[in-house]
Amino acid sequence: MDYIYETRMEVRDYECDIEGIVNNANYMHYIEHTRHLFLKQCGLSFAEMHAKGIDAVVARVSMQFKVPLRCDDEFISRLALTKEGIRYVFHQDLFKTDGRLAFRSKVELVCLVNGRLGNSEEYDKAFERFIK
Repeated sequence: MDYIYETRMEVRDYECDIEGIVNNANYMHYIEHTRHLFLKQCGLSFAEMHAKGIDAVVARVSMQFKVPLRCDDEFISRLALTKEGIRYVFHQDLFKTDGRLAFRSKVELVCLVNGRLGNSEEYDKAFERFIK
């Protein structure tokens, strides 16, 4: 995988269930936070884009849980990006600090331009150096 962005995170105790592992819903928070940081680095602001009538929305998510994350674990969230038609596809993986893959996901985003499904020149321009 050709990752284009990564950030470090840490599991907080309230994110874990009674078994002591991260509750599955929290993985969505981790990967969403990573995408938001990446978008910010690309100069994109959700608030500014919304004001222009452009909203990037999640259309589909697939998730694979590999090795559980536990309280106080530090991990690395990595992201790769492709474009398939009008969909931006974020390939996002979480790795334990020992290198083991903990979680793998594929998140497909589409843009609504003035409420209609379409291409966004702003997103295309922000991502052009990353999409091959």
